[in-house]
Amino acid sequence: MKTYKLDLNSIDRVKGFVKTIEKFEGYFDVATGRYVVDAKSIMGIFSMDLSKNVEFRILETNAQIAEVEAAIAPYIVE
Repeated sequence: MKTYKLDLNSIDRVKGFVKTIEKFEGYFDVATGRYVVDAKSIMGIFSMDLSKNVEFRILETNAQIAEVEAAIAPYIVE
């Protein structure tokens, strides 16, 4: 499992992130605290507290990790 901190603090950022991650096959989660949702679920993400950074988890994917990282790079918090 690989994890990243993401900034999804606006509607446009959430929409863009979900559209990006939907292109990849596999299992991806977004978590804040104990609350975990499917990263491909726009409604699930909008149900979270997005005023804080969220944790993105790559659980399993057929794509290369580097491809996923490059695609989500605009949302990653350094």
